[in-house]
Amino acid sequence: MAQSDKMLAEKRGRIGIMTFNNPEKLNAVSFEMWEAGWAILEDFRQDEAIRVVVITGAGGRSFVSGADISKFADERATREAVAKYNAAVEQIYAGIHAFPKPTIAMIRGYCVGGGIGLAASCDMRFCNTGARFSLPAAKLGLGYGFNGVKRLADIVGPAFTKDIFFTARQFDAEEALRVGYVNRIVADEELESVVMGTAETIAGNAPLTVGSVKFIVNQTTRDAGERDMEKCKALVQGCFESQDYIEGRQAFMAKRKPAFQGR
Repeated sequence: MAQSDKMLAEKRGRIGIMTFNNPEKLNAVSFEMWEAGWAILEDFRQDEAIRVVVITGAGGRSFVSGADISKFADERATREAVAKYNAAVEQIYAGIHAFPKPTIAMIRGYCVGGGIGLAASCDMRFCNTGARFSLPAAKLGLGYGFNGVKRLADIVGPAFTKDIFFTARQFDAEEALRVGYVNRIVADEELESVVMGTAETIAGNAPLTVGSVKFIVNQTTRDAGERDMEKCKALVQGCFESQDYIEGRQAFMAKRKPAFQGR
C-alpha cells in the first residue's frame, strides 16, 4: 500500500473514513497523496465489513483545496509529468464514482478546484454553513478533462458548470444547495454526527439493493448505447434471489430490524 502521513484511513464499524491530512496547506493534494488515497480506497473496497465510505479533510478549515501548487515545478512541469499526475487524479475520481459502496463527502470550509471534482465523484455531499466553493482553473491556465467536467455537469447542469468555470468565482453553501451540488447544509458542530448518522442508516440497509441502485443511477448518465443494461438487470435479479430479500420480508412481518449480510 502506498504510504503517506498526509492521508489517513479509519474504520469505524461499518464505515470507512478517508481524510486528506494536509491542513497547513488547506489540504492541497500532492501526487503521493493521490496514490495513497487509491490504496485506502482499495482496502475499503475489499473489506466486506465496510459498507459506506466517508471522505473528508483535516483541520476544519478546508475539505480539499485542489492541487498543491508548490509542487507544480516537480509534478506538473512537463507533458509527461502532467499526464502522470492527471492519470492519478482521474483514477481516484473515477474509482470513487464507480465505487461499489456508497460514498459521502463531508465538506468543511474551502472546497476548491480538485476538491470540487473529488466531492462531485461522491454519491452525496454534506457541507457546513461556512463552506465555500470555487473552480479557479481559468485563473491558473489549467486544462480540465472531459470526465471531470461531465461529472460536475451531471450534478449541476451545463449552465452552472460553465458559470463557475468561466468566472472562477467563489460561491457559498446556499448557492451550492440551490443548484443541487450539495445534498444538505448542516451547522458545523452537527456536521459529523449528521454525516455519520446518514452513513449508519445506509450501512444498515440491504447492500445489494444500495449497490444496484448506485450502479443503475450511474448508468443513466451514460449515452444510451454505452449503458450496461444486462448488468442492471442482473443486479436487480440478484436482489430478488438473495438471502437479504428473504431476511427483509421476514423482518418486516416480524416487525423487527433486518440484519442484512450482503448476500
